[in-house]
Amino acid sequence: MKTFLKIFIVSLVFFIVAFFLGTQAYIKENNSNLEENINNNGLKVPNTNIQDTSEYLTLAEAFEKSPRINFLILGMEDVRSDTIILASANPQSKKVNLISIPRDTYIHRKGYDRGEQRKINSVYHDHGIEGLEEILSYILVDIPIHHYIILDYEGVKEMVDLVGGVEVNVPFHMKYSDPHAKPPLSIDIPKGKQVLDGKRALEFIRYRKGYIDGDLGRIKAQQQFLKSFGSKAASNLFSLIPKAFKYVDTDMGLLQAASYGKIFSGVKDEDISFLTLPGIDEFRKIEGKNFSYYIYDEEGIIEKLEDIYNVKKQGNL
Repeated sequence: MKTFLKIFIVSLVFFIVAFFLGTQAYIKENNSNLEENINNNGLKVPNTNIQDTSEYLTLAEAFEKSPRINFLILGMEDVRSDTIILASANPQSKKVNLISIPRDTYIHRKGYDRGEQRKINSVYHDHGIEGLEEILSYILVDIPIHHYIILDYEGVKEMVDLVGGVEVNVPFHMKYSDPHAKPPLSIDIPKGKQVLDGKRALEFIRYRKGYIDGDLGRIKAQQQFLKSFGSKAASNLFSLIPKAFKYVDTDMGLLQAASYGKIFSGVKDEDISFLTLPGIDEFRKIEGKNFSYYIYDEEGIIEKLEDIYNVKKQGNL
């Protein structure tokens, strides 16, 4: 599942970039009056007039004045958030920084004392998107979250089908079954170059056994899938967007998404950087049972956010 978590995060990012750009193209193609509405409709778009070279004295000042737009991206597995990522995008530099939040991140909420309830992936079930936004903002030292985007397993499968499948070179015969996985796994993909439909693409990116070079082999397979998926999505934006919208749960409407598509039209693959929430893995005993948690490091988080938001270091004041 950890392998799927990583690939799913990147897939979401590629899809969302394509989603914004394609929505912009779709609106321009279908109704020229909507382009004017984007600019005159009072949409919730943070200030983008500040130059990218701005430096800030504190994170609080940066959060208030920076043009950055922050998106909470969720990949759902049943009622739990299997993937949690904070995407922070700068409209001047076209840089996108993605902070992966491990699903086992420890967070103890009053009245939720069981071991499994102390993991961040249980928050959405108990408190919905608003509760998860509040807790994530707390962990990330009060960072503002402007929008959310939610996609589930079915959405990933449908995304691949919408672009007509994804071509990959399967390095070996992938065969594995696990009836207890969610959703259940029954993988049987032959070796060789082939176009995978949504169902098989989902199986391909969830497969994690048999690579000769271990994690490196899985990473290569993931990168191959992403490159192929990104290429297909980019060449099918016009037809993809109006169909894909129903698979995405978001607080943005079509005009709002189009406005961001206009702002971030220059984003390239190399403009997207990844990091994991600073912290360490740790076992803790709750009610006599051992649970594996990810304990976040507040000082490390502050340091990373200061880098992202261009906050001056004390020695440079």
